[in-house]
Amino acid sequence: MKTAKTESIFGSDRAVIGMVHLRALPGTPAGQDPLQRIAQEAVREARMLVDAGFDAIMLENMHDVPYLKREVGPEIISSMTAIAGEVRRAVDVPMGIQVLAGANTASLAIAHATGCQFIRAEGFVFASIADEGAMLDADAGPLLRYRRSIGAEHVHVLADIRKKHTSHAITSDLGISDWAHAAEFAGADGVIVTGTATGRSVEPSELQAAAGSTSCPVIVGSGATSEDLDLLLQHADAVIVGSSLKIDGHWANPMDQSRVEQFMEAATLARSSRT
Repeated sequence: MKTAKTESIFGSDRAVIGMVHLRALPGTPAGQDPLQRIAQEAVREARMLVDAGFDAIMLENMHDVPYLKREVGPEIISSMTAIAGEVRRAVDVPMGIQVLAGANTASLAIAHATGCQFIRAEGFVFASIADEGAMLDADAGPLLRYRRSIGAEHVHVLADIRKKHTSHAITSDLGISDWAHAAEFAGADGVIVTGTATGRSVEPSELQAAAGSTSCPVIVGSGATSEDLDLLLQHADAVIVGSSLKIDGHWANPMDQSRVEQFMEAATLARSSRT
């Protein structure tokens, strides 16, 4: 059942999704580049991933620090829509959108407008305290109603559970299994398990517990490397990778083609050992 769901989203079981971190967008503190240059770099990295054999890609406004909580300006939505459209025309694999921080409605609108297949949603269930402030109102209800209202039911919602860069003290009585079950109950199409920060590894025990608690695909959302990929795919249905593909393994650096190819070689070996 999970295999069919994973394939319906990413086109492959045990899928490998490459993250394209967009340069800082216009209007953000670090924003310097013209929009066309940002789009060109995004297209270049997307093609690098697809040429290496990645199953899907995702665009994220990672460089827009410090992030706004939930509501981003029209300049961000329009910029990401324009960039996503350029990337969509350049590559023919499943594609996703994430607008930080927790701007899930914006992500859904962009994905629908540009022909993407999925979004990554923060704050879908329960509450937490993130570095951009308190996300106390889970948005599963309004988000899925918005999806229906714009006719975007084909866009899959992948929900972060106990997400990175976040304190979970106010939900400390809930384990990862509770989060996974709640996300599925609320209508998520997949759940994403992360380490404590970007580039930090997922705890294998957390991944295993999540996988045993939901019929949704379980996706690794941080810290994946070519060295631990075989272990991760013992329990995960898909892996999102960004930092490990960059020069020196740091998210803010440009993508390193040798690292991209090395990761995909490891993925091919890990998947072939389970066929």
